[in-house]
Amino acid sequence: MTVTREEFRDAMARLGAAVNIVTTDGAAGRAGFTASAVCSVTDDPPTLLVCLNRSSRNNALFKANGVLCVNTLASDRQALSDAFAGKGGLEAEGRFALAHWSSLATGAPVLEDAAVVAFDCRITEVLEKGTHSVLFAEIAAIRQGAAGGALIWYGRDYHPVGHAADAA
Repeated sequence: MTVTREEFRDAMARLGAAVNIVTTDGAAGRAGFTASAVCSVTDDPPTLLVCLNRSSRNNALFKANGVLCVNTLASDRQALSDAFAGKGGLEAEGRFALAHWSSLATGAPVLEDAAVVAFDCRITEVLEKGTHSVLFAEIAAIRQGAAGGALIWYGRDYHPVGHAADAA
């Protein structure tokens, strides 16, 4: 039995995931994209994986810079997610102008007051699989955001979860 691409995508739409803006900065330039394909790998050493489409123009920038920050979005940040997903036609600098940024250990942009948590990482390994690069990223620093709800992607749409969702 072969699973079609459409069957796989329909099934994955039923798997809720946090909405993240993944950023990088360095000699190759600043870039960012919206991602839900992010998960923990191990706590020793603390490592995440991030999936990035191989055809994305950001792919080479992330690999060349060797750093990234996973900014997990607060429940009220759908517009920012859309902008970093390419909706609205803004280029990288226009997207970054929509929010306030700082940095931690690696120099990758860390989202201020819009992230539930930020994981500042160094890319330690890249695995090419099908249409995507899987970036293994060792965590160098973490910034916890203010208590509140988070934004998830489920059923091909945004949904708030957590404290902000409870109050609504």
